[in-house]
Amino acid sequence: MKNIKSYPGHYYRDGRWSRVSDVLAVEVALSISINGTPFTVTMQTPGQERDLVRGLLYGENVYRDLGIDPAIAVTCFTDDSYISAVEVTIPPDRILKDFAGTRNVISASSCGMCGKTKLDDEVGIVIDHDAVIRPEVVGTMFDQMAEMQQSFQQSGGTHAAGLFALDGEMLSIREDIGRHNAVDKVIGDLLYRRMLERGKCLTVSGRISYEIVSKARAAGIPYLASVSAPSTLAVDEAQQSGMTLMAFCRNHKLTVYSNPQHVLIEGIEPEHGPVNKEVHV
Repeated sequence: MKNIKSYPGHYYRDGRWSRVSDVLAVEVALSISINGTPFTVTMQTPGQERDLVRGLLYGENVYRDLGIDPAIAVTCFTDDSYISAVEVTIPPDRILKDFAGTRNVISASSCGMCGKTKLDDEVGIVIDHDAVIRPEVVGTMFDQMAEMQQSFQQSGGTHAAGLFALDGEMLSIREDIGRHNAVDKVIGDLLYRRMLERGKCLTVSGRISYEIVSKARAAGIPYLASVSAPSTLAVDEAQQSGMTLMAFCRNHKLTVYSNPQHVLIEGIEPEHGPVNKEVHV
């Protein structure tokens, strides 16, 4: 099932109009129910729905069993044959919290926290490790992710998330119209493959806000890196959780904003003012 479509348009440039056919990223509403109770409706790019649900339930602290995967059944399709609803079956005694009412009906593709009724951190994980990453390895991670962003290369309308081992080995990459969906999918993929413990650095193609840090923290990922900017709340949360947050990772450059002791920093120069950065949201 393709996650891009061609749409006609009228293009204006230098006083002239022309007809064009542009490739756009598909966005579909996915309804998720657990044991017959509605959980959330999230806007997502079709594909890897199982990974999305697995990662979302793990990050939301609803179901965190690493050894047994929940049963996920497709219950509805759109007229275009995209999956639009799934039913998750989990033994009631394995559900970690009363999820009913914790999320509103709609969770927008742009924000993983939009459906939540309160801002909290119920997982409470503090990441304690002694690893040190080389900055040049982070650059190779983004090179690999960029090569694999096929939907973005065609449509320009999707985000990507990747999970890498400490040495730069790419373990998984997922694309979605929503930044947080891409993160859920990549975490869900490694959960299914029993490889989450190998994922040490999460790379994302968009800005880093609180919900991205929260998902990485829930998965115990010690490094988080982005091509764009972080928010103040994201940096504060990363610092408190023991996570190393790196941003503006472009052209083999980066800025470390939290827990820099876990990055190999050599020959540091005296402090200077802010560096002009190209910001993408």
